[in-house]
Amino acid sequence: MAPSRRRFLAALPGLAAAVTAAAQERRTPRVLLRSAWQTVNIGDIGHTPGMVALLTELIPGVELTLWPGNLGDGVKPMLQKHFPALRFADTAEARRAAFDRCDFLLHGSGPSLVGGRQVAEWRDATKKPYGVLGITLGAADAATRATLDGARFLYLRDSGSVEWARQAKLACPVIDFAPDAAFSTTIRDDAGAEAYLRAAGLWGESFVCFIPRLRFTPYWLIRNTPMTDADREKDRTNQRLKEADHAKVRAALVALVRDAGLKVLVCPEDKSHMAVGKELLVDPLPADVRAKVVWREHYWLTDLAVAVYARSAGLVSMDMHSPIMAVGNGVPAIHCRFAEQTSKGRMWRDVGLGDWLFDLDEERDGARITAAALAMVRDRDATRARVAKARAFVTAKQRAAVTTLTQSLPASRPPSGGG
Repeated sequence: MAPSRRRFLAALPGLAAAVTAAAQERRTPRVLLRSAWQTVNIGDIGHTPGMVALLTELIPGVELTLWPGNLGDGVKPMLQKHFPALRFADTAEARRAAFDRCDFLLHGSGPSLVGGRQVAEWRDATKKPYGVLGITLGAADAATRATLDGARFLYLRDSGSVEWARQAKLACPVIDFAPDAAFSTTIRDDAGAEAYLRAAGLWGESFVCFIPRLRFTPYWLIRNTPMTDADREKDRTNQRLKEADHAKVRAALVALVRDAGLKVLVCPEDKSHMAVGKELLVDPLPADVRAKVVWREHYWLTDLAVAVYARSAGLVSMDMHSPIMAVGNGVPAIHCRFAEQTSKGRMWRDVGLGDWLFDLDEERDGARITAAALAMVRDRDATRARVAKARAFVTAKQRAAVTTLTQSLPASRPPSGGG
């Protein structure tokens, strides 16, 4: 055998190892997303498709695996329909495989570090990096603090949470603001929306969506569980304040019908809102206004709701995530809140929509809410410009957060057929 051939054959194992290493360095990045907290609220559902869409758009070729909390109520088929490449770690075997396969765990947006125990499990079992994107935070026990201290980054969805985290002197190297992932929830069931709006007499009409809310979500009713003493106290607060709260919002509804000539859809964000909306927004209306109002009596999934919001003239909502998803789809939204909600409401000011944020504990009669709602639907050019500016701000902040994430991932390349 010629010397040159012998040298070539001897070099083959090293060459193969080098090619393999180069391919591994440039393979598709793999992210395990801890999200999908609960399914009784379309906003809680909306965190997940928003984050999946955001990561898919901004990280070329990323392979996403969802480690869910709850995929009931038709949520898994909805996600599979809109994101056919999404993987699911919803069994013990699938989670073990995801722990081996994935490079990074991302805790998605939510009301707190909802999946903190699972993040710690990942940290301890894999020694691989993790981060948090888009939560509210106002306290942390020792275990939560240890988890946050070890994160590559902590992006919080409102300025109040950022202030708290910095004052708490968490050891995480990056602590900053990034809006809720639900701003990126753009999945739509357009066919379902058309069918519903035609049946409701709203197709081709100009209408505004109104969403009610009690001070405390009555989970004892939603889940059909016995009330605890804490539940009874929450219910007393709900009963005491529900009419005063909704009367201020109802005044805006009446004005939009009578003064602006619009129709109204009273619709839910969570499974308690159908009954709440009927009792407190629809039934007290005078007959001439009631004739222009449609009450949605059934719960719906996020893609149908977003498709309906996208066809509306705007939202007036006492819950937070329908306005978030509306603005993310270019639709204006007024948010009416109260003390019992978390600091997430500051997000509306943080993204430049403070003039559309109202505290029902401070509003005396709803006159300012009514004026804002009328201006929102009458001055369409100014409204569109305000929404576009807020969306641009949100997009820039979310891009910056995802850029930080990519620094902890293998260099990406276009996805190939296997592996």
